[in-house]
Amino acid sequence: MSNLIWAILCGGNGGQAIAADLSLKGFNTRLYDMYHEKVDHINKQGGIRLIGTKQGFGVLQLCSSNIQQVIQGADVIMVVAPAHIHKFIAKDCAEFIEDSQIVILHPGGTFGAFEFMHVLKENGCKAQSLIFAELNSLVFVCRAIDHGLVHIYGEKNLLQMGVTPCSQQERVVGLFQEAYPQVYANDLLKVSLNNCNPMMHPAPTLLSTSMIESGRDWLYYWDGITPSIGNFVLEMDRERIEIGKCMKIELMPLMDVYNQCYNVVGDTLTERVRNVEAYSTIKGHSCLDTRYIREDIPGGLVPYVELGKLFGVNVDHMETIIKLGGLMLKTDFYESGRNFQNIGLSHITTADQIICLSEEGWIYLR
Repeated sequence: MSNLIWAILCGGNGGQAIAADLSLKGFNTRLYDMYHEKVDHINKQGGIRLIGTKQGFGVLQLCSSNIQQVIQGADVIMVVAPAHIHKFIAKDCAEFIEDSQIVILHPGGTFGAFEFMHVLKENGCKAQSLIFAELNSLVFVCRAIDHGLVHIYGEKNLLQMGVTPCSQQERVVGLFQEAYPQVYANDLLKVSLNNCNPMMHPAPTLLSTSMIESGRDWLYYWDGITPSIGNFVLEMDRERIEIGKCMKIELMPLMDVYNQCYNVVGDTLTERVRNVEAYSTIKGHSCLDTRYIREDIPGGLVPYVELGKLFGVNVDHMETIIKLGGLMLKTDFYESGRNFQNIGLSHITTADQIICLSEEGWIYLR
């Protein structure tokens, strides 16, 4: 095991889970969160407790609301936060990020690395050499029950990681595999476009509004992914696959993702999600204003639609959910999301330009 220092940014469900897990595995782990109450609670109890399929008490090297303290001297900076928060974290980090640090977006959403690099550049980051990586999904199915207490429901069998510049991929993936050996290397664009949360979160949430506002308990995956909703989601996924074909990238269909990550089968999406044991107790939301919409529409569906328009792909199903989510939450997700202007791709006219950025990364921008 290496002596790397891991700085985990944002102590939500995944951030607390990963920080505790890395600590339990013997890694030097720091955690940043902006909420002083949460940080004080974790420091007072001395760490983070995991329950469920993983159990233990992870003692952190540092837990702080001072982002400079947490990332200074760290080898790996892992951002474990909703996609719509990434740009704010990048802005806060810009002044303090140092040469040769590895920034991992876990997960990255769609084009997370592009957005993070663009925001760093726009905010005067002076680092000359940086490495960026994205994972296609969070390693754990988990929920934070309280500050410093996380329930782990399950862990994914396989995850993809893409790295830019691509010359650093073998080294960075190898380092990450010391903690999570189920992660394998893939092209950054393929990882970014294999982000399936925008398929599985916004549409089922919006189409389950009556259950969300009923005041009754319900199960998100078991009750929310009905046959008709599941079919709509698969139509969105077909649009995603077509976008990949335009970039000469073979993306993994959503049905295959469930087989790979959870070893489940079934003729329909409804059957597959109901065969995922980790989903069996995941409750549905009680409020429509949730990260399933605020994260996965602007950080997932918006860049997919931008690509669809660039390549002439029909993305009616995705556009419908962007518009419906915006009307229901009275928010212009297209304006605030990862449109090409907001992530520094307004000059892009061809797939080759996107591929070049994904391969060269920070060097390309500098």
